[in-house]
Amino acid sequence: MSTVLSGVSGAFYYKPAGTTATFGEADVTEGSDSINVGANFNFKPGDPVQFRFRNTQTGALGTGTLPAGLSTATNYYVVSYSTSTGALTVSASANLTPTLDITDNGTLASPNKFEVHYASFAAVAEVRDWSLEISRAEIDVTTIGKTLGQFVPFRSYISGFGDANGTANVYMTDEDSALSNRIIQDVLLRKQTGAAMKLYVERIESGGTVNEAKSRSIELDVTLTSASLNINPDDAQSVAINFRPSESVNFDFATT
Repeated sequence: MSTVLSGVSGAFYYKPAGTTATFGEADVTEGSDSINVGANFNFKPGDPVQFRFRNTQTGALGTGTLPAGLSTATNYYVVSYSTSTGALTVSASANLTPTLDITDNGTLASPNKFEVHYASFAAVAEVRDWSLEISRAEIDVTTIGKTLGQFVPFRSYISGFGDANGTANVYMTDEDSALSNRIIQDVLLRKQTGAAMKLYVERIESGGTVNEAKSRSIELDVTLTSASLNINPDDAQSVAINFRPSESVNFDFATT
């Protein structure tokens, strides 16, 4: 007999908005060990990031050679980022010292760019609940001239585009670096690239880490659309965050 899952099994994971950016060879400055990734992003000190290549023509992963000192599939940590100049520095240590020594500009062939992105999903412990509504458009392809009988003829439809809307109720905390507070602020970011959610219907852990092969989840890149605050003397301060997918939704409900 199957076991019905409960909300106790669920969880909410997040990648902050404004944490994916591309840059070229000319944006790397060896003398200051800095990278100009562009202004008005939202990298914060301590953010875990990785570097890779992006084909700007197709949007797929690209090719090239990273600036010396950087490696793909390796976590680095943001030491500093200037929203006005776009200058980013990183460290190989979570203690943020020393700043990583960059000794050359790397190599790229057009249309490839270097890409920096938030390394992995992080759990948001302060989420009360989340919901996601999936819908599909229908296109009316009814034709005239159908056979008339005792009852009226029915319309004909084919499937159209899919869509989704979601909500997460998040508790505010007095911790400045809490991801729950960051989600609220991310709603108003102009550049929301990098914002993504992993919504666990069933989270299975092994040795203190999530076992993705046995867990069931929904993963989606998102656009954060609104935040509704509820402040009163009787309840914990909570915020309803509304979001919708910016790309297709990936369902992983099978386990192996």
